[in-house]
Amino acid sequence: MKFLLFAPFFLTLVSSLIVPRKINYDGYKVIRLSVGSSLQKVETLIQNLSLSTWNGGPKPNAEVDVVVPADKVKEFESSTAEMQKTVMHENLGASIAQESDFSDYRLGSANASWFNTYHAYAEHLQFLNDLAATYPSNAEIVTIGNSLQGRPITGIHFYGTGLKGKKPAVVLHGTVHAREWITTMVTEYLAYSFLSGFASNAEVRNLLNKYDYYIFPVVNPDGFVYSQTNDRLWRKNRQSTSGSACLGHDINRNWNYQWSTPGGASTDPCAADFKGTAPADAPETVVLANFLNKLSRSTQKLKLFIDYHSYSQLFMTPYGYSCTIVAANNAEYQSLAQGVVAAIRAVYGTVFKSGPICPTIYQVSGASVDYVADVARAQYSFTSELRDTGKYGFVLPAEQILPSGVEAFAGLRYLLGNLR
Repeated sequence: MKFLLFAPFFLTLVSSLIVPRKINYDGYKVIRLSVGSSLQKVETLIQNLSLSTWNGGPKPNAEVDVVVPADKVKEFESSTAEMQKTVMHENLGASIAQESDFSDYRLGSANASWFNTYHAYAEHLQFLNDLAATYPSNAEIVTIGNSLQGRPITGIHFYGTGLKGKKPAVVLHGTVHAREWITTMVTEYLAYSFLSGFASNAEVRNLLNKYDYYIFPVVNPDGFVYSQTNDRLWRKNRQSTSGSACLGHDINRNWNYQWSTPGGASTDPCAADFKGTAPADAPETVVLANFLNKLSRSTQKLKLFIDYHSYSQLFMTPYGYSCTIVAANNAEYQSLAQGVVAAIRAVYGTVFKSGPICPTIYQVSGASVDYVADVARAQYSFTSELRDTGKYGFVLPAEQILPSGVEAFAGLRYLLGNLR
């Protein structure tokens, strides 16, 4: 009897001490495969070998980026011997190791050297605090709620002199998908560039005096931490689902708008784009939506929302849930998006494409951009897929952080300068 009473406590204690193993990607390859007319063959191969893809499922006459474990490389290559393919990562583990060679951050040094390397989650929080402390007249730290595991969803709010909370709001999100590390760095670069340029750059000063900015570099902190400690390719949050051993809900398929639209998300808890069991059942989604709706109802109003992702080099407009329905002001949207990609290209020649989400990349239901456009009622709502187009994918070398930020800032300045 004593054992029966003790057993549940013992099991709880043991389970709380179990640490998920770290996934080792040594020997894995990432291969870009040209599907051509062999869609069924590619789908069958991916299913039979239990492979994951980085850029959605295979489509006819398109390319699919496939992650191939070391023990399946030989079979994959023999099965695709007659097909055109390019190796993105010869050894994914080695690429991850190089990318994860973080430099130590010196307390209080919120300067451009931050963008020379990727960083651990705790250092991101410190950088934001140091950035706000460096510009106390124009910035403050904001937390808008907690993640599933209790981490504060932290951002930086910045503004013109004496104008705090009085101008239309601009809200930028990064790292909704945990493995998209470049979005964390780029959104932080945008904040740094505005604040560091306020005193010396007239264009930046005018934009800071025109709007209030709220930048949240990591809106999925649980997933981001897990991507740094256990699985570099983790995408979702860390939420459980009743009846499944698989963890994680895709926060960008979980918003309470067009959530039930078929084809834009998975109902399988093990899938990378699992939409959850109900709209907005992810606590992170609730926190983010509440903040955006609060701004929309305030005297500030919500002027602009951008959700930053990677990879594909795209700047996109509503909608994701439908490939035929477009926003009422679609002509204006497309004109603005085309101007953004032109501004980006003018910096280093990096080519982005633009258009509505669904026909440009793929169908997405329950997405933030559609929710913010039609429910939170932002005047403008966009999403961007940052570098690159498939040479490195999610594991983008650190030397591309700074140029990614510089060109994104050029695009954002164009956009802010041309909104009605």
